[in-house]
Amino acid sequence: MSQLSIADFADTAEGTAFYRAYDRVLKKWPSEVTGVDFVTEYGTTRANICGPLDGPPLFLLPGAGATSSVWFANIAALAEHHRVFAVDLIGDPGRSTANGVPLRSVDDLMSWLHAVTRAAGCHTFSLAGHSYGAMIALAYAIRAPEDVRNLVLLDPNSCFTGMRASYLAHAVPLLMRPTEKRERDFIRWETDGQNIDNDWLDLLAHGAAYFPKSKTVVPKRPKLNALKNMTVDTTAIFASGSKVHGSKRLVKTLAATLPAIRAVTIEEATHHTLPMIPAAAINDALTNALHER
Repeated sequence: MSQLSIADFADTAEGTAFYRAYDRVLKKWPSEVTGVDFVTEYGTTRANICGPLDGPPLFLLPGAGATSSVWFANIAALAEHHRVFAVDLIGDPGRSTANGVPLRSVDDLMSWLHAVTRAAGCHTFSLAGHSYGAMIALAYAIRAPEDVRNLVLLDPNSCFTGMRASYLAHAVPLLMRPTEKRERDFIRWETDGQNIDNDWLDLLAHGAAYFPKSKTVVPKRPKLNALKNMTVDTTAIFASGSKVHGSKRLVKTLAATLPAIRAVTIEEATHHTLPMIPAAAINDALTNALHER
């Protein structure tokens, strides 16, 4: 299945199930949404867009495999003031199509995101990302600080510290041979069995098992000096129960070494309940970080 093109994948039973799950989750968005495909040299990038036309632009980058639809619990709060562009990462499960120049380096990844924001008509914008999306967002803000008004990182893994060995041990079998069952079991383990939305979990599991993936380009953890020299207004939102890293210790470390970065902790949250659960607390943290209040 991994050798199929995305066009061929769409015609398979697995592809039909994936896109139906995607659309079911997108219907949970409480705001009117328009899907737009932005064309760049790397292919077409789907952005689900909502919010006032004259609102300040906000780009949302999901975690790996989560797709842009994952922001369904946040979009009403964010789109009240912002013109929101929720992006499907190119080469990752979703409705973006990596049918152009292959992304082979972090430079390519940054060039792709820059091209998407410009295709959307945005030269300055706020940027928020979760997990892998947070890694991309942080790397971009360091490289192009003049573009980014506010940066929000949701439980950013491998941005300020490494990932726990226990998390990697659970993740490796899924990465080596992904199946629907392994994806579901992994999420249940990391979230301590919390009631994750079933439609989104179906989407995640189908994407992990069947979606034709491209090479994943992973930004390196920034050096301390690069983080200290950041000029972008930055908030890091941590999940108290994250199994990716020790959030409590990490918040203390940031306060001591990078006091310019605001650190917020969300109780009763884990890495993979974000950005969905607990929605009210997450939305408060997001809107405060974006200075909407």
